[in-house]
Amino acid sequence: MNDRNNHLTTPATLMAESFSSTQIEAALRILKHLLHNFPGATAFRVLGDKLDQIEIATPKFTLLLRDPAVLRKLVFGRSPLPLADAYINGLIDIDGDLYAALGLKQYFASFDFSLATRWALLRDAWRLPSKPKNLPTTPFGSGEFAHKHSKTSDQAAISFHYDVSNSFYKLWLDKEMVYSCAYFHSLEDTLEQAQKNKLDHICRKLRLKPGERFLDVGCGWGAMVCWAASHYGVKAHGITLSEKQYEYAQARIQAEGLSHLVTVELRDYRDLEGESVYDKISSIGMFEHVGLANLPVYNATIKRVLRPGGLFLNHGITHDEEGWQRTIDTEFINRYVFPDGELDTVSNIQRRMEQTGFEIHDVEALRPHYALTLRQWVSRLEDHREEALQYVGESAYRVWRLYMAACALEFEYGGTGIYQILASKPGGAEPAVPLTRGDIYAAS
Repeated sequence: MNDRNNHLTTPATLMAESFSSTQIEAALRILKHLLHNFPGATAFRVLGDKLDQIEIATPKFTLLLRDPAVLRKLVFGRSPLPLADAYINGLIDIDGDLYAALGLKQYFASFDFSLATRWALLRDAWRLPSKPKNLPTTPFGSGEFAHKHSKTSDQAAISFHYDVSNSFYKLWLDKEMVYSCAYFHSLEDTLEQAQKNKLDHICRKLRLKPGERFLDVGCGWGAMVCWAASHYGVKAHGITLSEKQYEYAQARIQAEGLSHLVTVELRDYRDLEGESVYDKISSIGMFEHVGLANLPVYNATIKRVLRPGGLFLNHGITHDEEGWQRTIDTEFINRYVFPDGELDTVSNIQRRMEQTGFEIHDVEALRPHYALTLRQWVSRLEDHREEALQYVGESAYRVWRLYMAACALEFEYGGTGIYQILASKPGGAEPAVPLTRGDIYAAS
C-alpha cells in the first residue's frame, strides 16, 4: 500500500456524531431550497435514532449526507467543490448512478435565487457546524505544489500521481498498461483492442520503419516503446520521472525479450542530450504535465533531439478556455489528481509548436474516444473495488472513481478535448509525410 494513503479513514469510521434537531431541520430546509429544481430530488429522510444522517433520493441515485457542515460550505462558497471533498472523505455517499449524481456539479454551478431565498439559506447555514466532525487529515490539497515546474517539483508531482501502486493501475488499465486515450474502431471494441488500435495508430502516423531511432517522452509503463519495437522494428528509448513506471518497464522489456531494441531511463525531458539523435518522437499525455510557461522549452528540446525531416507526434488533453485559470475543475484536478497539471486550447498548443519551428501536418481530435475510455476505466475500477482498497485505501479509491467519472462527462460535454498533432522538423532531404494519408488507414 502506498504511504500516501495508509492513514486515510474509511467512511465506516467517519460516521458523524449526532447533531441537534435544529441543525438537522436547518439542513433539510437548505436541501429543499437547493434541490427544488433538480430533476426528481424530492425525497429527504433523516436516518438513524441519533439524527446523524440525511438521505436524498432521486430516480437514479441516493445521496447520503453524514455531516451538515458540508452544506454550510456549499451555501457560503457557492461552489460544488465541497461536495467532492465530502465524498472523498466519506461525509457523503452515493448509491446508484454516479454519473447522474455528478449532474449536481453543473446544477450548483448555475443556480440562482431570489434575495429572500438567499437570506433564508444564509440564516440556516449559520446554524450548521462550521467544520465537519471527525474529518481525517489527508495530504490532498496541502498546497505543496505551486506550478513552479522545476525539475524537483515536476518529479514530485509525477510521483504523487503515478507512484501510487503498479498493482492498482493494473486492476483497471488494459493488458498493455496504456494510461491514455484509447482509439475505438467501433463501439464494440474492448478496451484491450482499442488500446492496441491506439498504439498502432501512432506508429502508422509516425511511419515507423525498422532500424529507426524512436523516442517516447513520458513513456509510462513502456507500452509504446515495446509496441513500436516489437511490431515495427525500431530502436526505442523511453524516459519517465516515475520510479514505479521505470521499474515496471524495465521488467517488461526483459520479459518480452526486447532488451536489444528497447531502453528506458529515469530522466527529465530537459536533460535529454545531443542533437538530431532520433528519427521519430512521440509524446503521449505528457505536455499536460510540462506547465504552460515551460512549453517553449519543451518544444525546443524535442526539436533539438529530432533529426531534420523527423516526425513528432504530440498527443495530449486540451481545454476549451485559454490558459489555466482557477475554476472548480482546475482546483479539483490540482488538489487531488495532477498537482501541477495545466491545460490550454489546442490552438495555443499548436501555435507554440509552430513558434518553435515545427511544421504542422495533421491534427486529429479524439474527444469521443476518451469519453469511452474513461467510462471503461471507471467500470473496471468499480468491479475491482475490494482489491483496489488493498493498494490505495478508501479515500484514494474515491478520488480516482470521482475524477475519472467526472472527466468522462467533461469529454462528453466538450469542455475538455484531446488531440494528436503530427509535426516535423524542417530540413529533411525528402517530404516528411506522403502526399495523402491513405497509408495510415490502409489494411495492415
